[in-house]
Amino acid sequence: MITHSLVTGACGGIGKALCRELALKGENLILFGRNEEKLNALKDELLGVNPSILIILRAVDLSSEVEVQNACSFLKEQSVSISAFYYVSGIDTRKAFVKYDSDKIIRQARVNFESAVTLSKFCLDNRAGELKMLIVSSACGLTPMPYFSLYSATKSALVYFFKGLKTELKGERVKITIVCPGSVPTREDIIEDIKAQGVQGRLSKKSPEYVVKKSLKALDRNKTVFIPGAYNRLVAFISKITPYSIKSRVIAKKFKNKEKDAF
Repeated sequence: MITHSLVTGACGGIGKALCRELALKGENLILFGRNEEKLNALKDELLGVNPSILIILRAVDLSSEVEVQNACSFLKEQSVSISAFYYVSGIDTRKAFVKYDSDKIIRQARVNFESAVTLSKFCLDNRAGELKMLIVSSACGLTPMPYFSLYSATKSALVYFFKGLKTELKGERVKITIVCPGSVPTREDIIEDIKAQGVQGRLSKKSPEYVVKKSLKALDRNKTVFIPGAYNRLVAFISKITPYSIKSRVIAKKFKNKEKDAF
């Protein structure tokens, strides 16, 4: 039986690094991204890495419920069998919630959470025996974050949903790992953010390739929540034991005047 791995956000920094690693491993791929031209360029690159793999492309806007459903229908028509699901997509808008319009709310909620749930159901319904699921959340999803509230909430929702789902699927040959990276230099605005954080940014920073390799190993071990990097794990532990009344003030001060609307 020919099986495929479904990757969303395939053309982004982590997504592209993941696709290269999966191509080296010989996994047939279904690639979702917003830009068809970038998807075709990525396909050519991956076939250069491993010409023996099969690649299916689909330009999909994950903020569109219709496009997601159409993509699922398209894959059903192809009679694909899914062996792995890698959800890498996300919108990291950062500003006071009162400055959002309804479109921005819906887009972020759908891309960061709703489409992950919808596509996970498709993958479960069309799985090939064993199924692996790697879900990229964020270190920001480990605590509420003022002025980053919607992003942190939707990333947190991924953690809670897939932890619960993992318990539901116990004994059904499904591995689920939720990855919560710290700083990953994937776009110019993120690189500038990391630089502005000084020592903390440098300590937190991990390359897309590092995050991918460590996360795939965590998935093989079926680790439930994985935080790449010892410093990021230390920060997560300190945050966990710090009263929210204290850390919320620190977070609010850090982000109040650092708006970002990158999507």
